[in-house]
Amino acid sequence: MFSRTEDLTQHKLSYHSMGVVIAQFALSLSILIILHELGHFLPAKWFKTRVEKFYLFFDAGFSLFKKKIGETEYGIGWLPLGGYVKISGMVDENLDTEVLKSEPKPWEFRSKPVWQRLIIMLGGVTVNFILGFLIFGLMLWQYGSEYLPTDELRYGLQVDSLAMEMGLQNGDRIVRIGETPFDRYNPGMLRSEIGINNAQSITLIRNGQEMTIDVDPRFTQILTGYEHKDAYLIAPRFPVEIMEVVKNSNAEKAGLQKDDKILAIGEVETRFFDQFLREIRLHKGEEIQLTVDRGGEMLTLSAQVTEEGTLGFQNYNLDHFFTFARDEYTLAAALPLGVRQGWDFIMTQLKAFGQIFRGKIKASDSLGGFGTISKLFPDTWDWQMFWRNTAILSLILGFMNLLPIPALDGGHVMFLLIEAVTGRKPSDKVLEIATIIGFVIVIALVLYANGLDVWRWWKGQ
Repeated sequence: MFSRTEDLTQHKLSYHSMGVVIAQFALSLSILIILHELGHFLPAKWFKTRVEKFYLFFDAGFSLFKKKIGETEYGIGWLPLGGYVKISGMVDENLDTEVLKSEPKPWEFRSKPVWQRLIIMLGGVTVNFILGFLIFGLMLWQYGSEYLPTDELRYGLQVDSLAMEMGLQNGDRIVRIGETPFDRYNPGMLRSEIGINNAQSITLIRNGQEMTIDVDPRFTQILTGYEHKDAYLIAPRFPVEIMEVVKNSNAEKAGLQKDDKILAIGEVETRFFDQFLREIRLHKGEEIQLTVDRGGEMLTLSAQVTEEGTLGFQNYNLDHFFTFARDEYTLAAALPLGVRQGWDFIMTQLKAFGQIFRGKIKASDSLGGFGTISKLFPDTWDWQMFWRNTAILSLILGFMNLLPIPALDGGHVMFLLIEAVTGRKPSDKVLEIATIIGFVIVIALVLYANGLDVWRWWKGQ
C-alpha cells in the first residue's frame, strides 16, 4: 500500500506495459539460459568433448536460426522452455540413443573420466550460482542499500485485514518477529519469518507499551498461500498531506491546496492516509465535509466525491515524512555481502521446500509458470529491478536444476556420484529409461505450473 494517490484500484496492463514486462522477462531468461548452457559447453571443450549443438530455446521440429561453426551447430529454437547443449555420447533430453549402439569414441562424454563428466554436468548450475551472487554484489556496489529505519516510523504501521486477523492493529510498531529484530522496515520479513521460519510471536509497541502477541500456527500456510500473495500485510502509516491537486478535479473545486492536511471527513477522524481511504470509499458520489489544517488554520470545506471514491489529489511520498538511510559499499565489501544475500535466498528456498514436505505449505500455492515469474518484472523498464530479478531467477534456476530428477542436471550428477562411489557405471539402458521418466516428470511439472497460472487467471476474470 505504497501508492500516494487516492485511487488505488488495480488496473489491467496496457499492451505497451505488457510488452515491457514480456521484453524484460525474455531478455532475463535468454541471458540465464545462454550462460547456463555455456557452463556445460566450456568444460566440455576443455576436456576435448565434442559438442554437437548449442541452442537457446528448443528446436523441436525446426529452428528459427542456426549456423554451424566447426563441429558445433549454434541456433535459436522456437519453443521458449529452456535451452540445451547436445554433447556427443550422452543420454539427455534429446533421447538420441543411436550413438550408444557403437563403441565409445575418445571425444564422447561417455569416454571421459567420471570427475570430468561431473565438472561438465555441474558447470551450468555453478554458473547460475556465481552469476546470482555476483549480480547481488555488483548491485550493492552500484546502488548501495537504501532502507527505512523502523525508528523513523513515528506514526506506527498501517495493517491490512489479514494482519489484523493475526492480532496487529493500526499504529503498532513491530520490535521483533520471533527472535529476529525488526530494525529495518521490510514488509516481506513478516511473511517469511512466520511462513518460512515458523516464528510464533510478534513483539511490538502499542500505545507506548511493549507487548508480545502469539501467532496462530495456521498463518504459516495462509501467508504462503497464493490467495494472499499480494496482501501487503503492513506498511508505514503517514498523514494525509496534499503534495499536488489535480487540475479541474473535485479537490480543486472544493478549494483544497498544496500542503493542506485533511484531518476528518464529517465527524470521522482521517488524519492518516489509510483512515482517509477507508472512509472516503464509503461516500462514493456523495458530498462530504472536510476538516482541513492549512498552516495551523482550521477550515471546513465541502467536496464532491467521485463515483470511484476519489477527490483528485496526490499525497506526499514517504520521504516527505521519514528520513531514509543508505549503506554504501566498496566493491571489496559488496561482493562477499552479495554472496551472503544469495546464500540467504537459497536457504529460504530450502526451508520452503521443507515446509512443503511437512505439509505446512501447499505445493500448489508455491508453484507458478511463466505468467507467475513474469510478474516479478515491473511494467516500466527498471534496470535495478531487472538485474535483481535476474539474480533471483539465476539462483532459482541453479537450485531447481540440482534437484535429483533424471533429465535435469541434478539427475545426471546423482548417477555420476553413484558411479564414483561404487566404481560401476549404470548401463546405457538404465540411463535411457531414467531420462525418459525424468523428462516426463519435468514436462508434467511445467504443464502443471503453467496450468495453475491459467486457472488463476480464469478465476480472476
